[in-house]
Amino acid sequence: MTTSAPARPSGPVGVVAQHPSVRTLAMIALALGGFGIGTTEFVAMGLLPEMASSLGITEPIAGHVISAYALGVVVGAPLIAALTARVPRKTLLIALMAAFTIGNAATVFAPNYGVLMVARFVAGLPHGAYFGVAALVAAHLADRGRRARAVALVMMGLSVANVVGVPVASWLGQSLGWRSAFALVAVIGVVTLGAIWSWVPALAAMRMTNPLTELGALRRPQVWMTLIIGMVGFGGMFAVYTYISTTLTDVAGLSRSLVPLALMIYGLGMVAGNLIGGKLADRALIPGLFASMTALGVLLGIFVTASHNPYTALLLVFFVGAAGASMVPGLQTRLMDVAADAQTLAASLNHAALNIANAFGAWIGGVVITAGYGYTAPAAVGALLAVAGLVVLTVAVAMERRSARSSR
Repeated sequence: MTTSAPARPSGPVGVVAQHPSVRTLAMIALALGGFGIGTTEFVAMGLLPEMASSLGITEPIAGHVISAYALGVVVGAPLIAALTARVPRKTLLIALMAAFTIGNAATVFAPNYGVLMVARFVAGLPHGAYFGVAALVAAHLADRGRRARAVALVMMGLSVANVVGVPVASWLGQSLGWRSAFALVAVIGVVTLGAIWSWVPALAAMRMTNPLTELGALRRPQVWMTLIIGMVGFGGMFAVYTYISTTLTDVAGLSRSLVPLALMIYGLGMVAGNLIGGKLADRALIPGLFASMTALGVLLGIFVTASHNPYTALLLVFFVGAAGASMVPGLQTRLMDVAADAQTLAASLNHAALNIANAFGAWIGGVVITAGYGYTAPAAVGALLAVAGLVVLTVAVAMERRSARSSR
């Protein structure tokens, strides 16, 4: 089996080729959707006490709404990508953002815990498919040799959400009640709908597939290997990020009032990492992935010691965010390459894999803390997970080369 990518157009077509400003506006519209998705995904973590108090439940029970959203992502990504293979891409983007907006609006008006769980699940369903389709659209509109940078621009919305969206929504939720935070997200969804409708071109040149073709991605070993790289390698970053607040206060001695600043620094690192990762992937995709994952492993290892000082801890928070985020454009582009004619499903699965990494990293970080190894232990485990990701990437590259030699 060969894993070469299908032929791609040399650049954007039609009106996009004649007017670069149209392409820029389209990228902004797609990134705006990512901004809304990133805001709703992470803001719930900071509002759990308010949600628990309002609904008359414990905070651990309230935490299940985060799991419900993640489950929606994992279920929705492959299901929507396969079933909507024949739907025009612009129409699909509008439908996905409409579903996202409805899910967040339902969150605002949820009268009880059960309805809230359903609303968060619905809000998570379009997450992976939206990013998958948006990445393909961005790559379609990009000039030759700039695919990964275009993908990185779409993912930039997710990074900027950690710098601006989450802090603003958290402040709003703490000041006016947790429902107001999700009302803000619903408004962002409505604005995104208008932007996609107005700024994204018709995309008539994008080739449609069918459900069976898209499901064919699951038969490709390199698709699975790339997903495993993301699940394992990215899990190391989430092992640290999940417990970063307590690590910074109890280990580094940072004032609790400065934790939001630390999270913004982490978000700024993600912004920088997105830009760097896009450039690396366009220049040399596989070496770029090796570089990003190696950097993440080394930085997580250093964080074990650096986390004992507030200044070095904050510095490492930035670089860990940058190294982790730099992997995403490369993984997304790699999936589009190895999926051949099943790119929508493969690209969507990337975000399902990253949500699994989120859950897995949080779980294994909790295990080592509960075992008594302290709040620096997740960074040590994260470094080992990054090494495991490097091993999987090495095996994947060796398999691809062997397959290429045997097909000659």
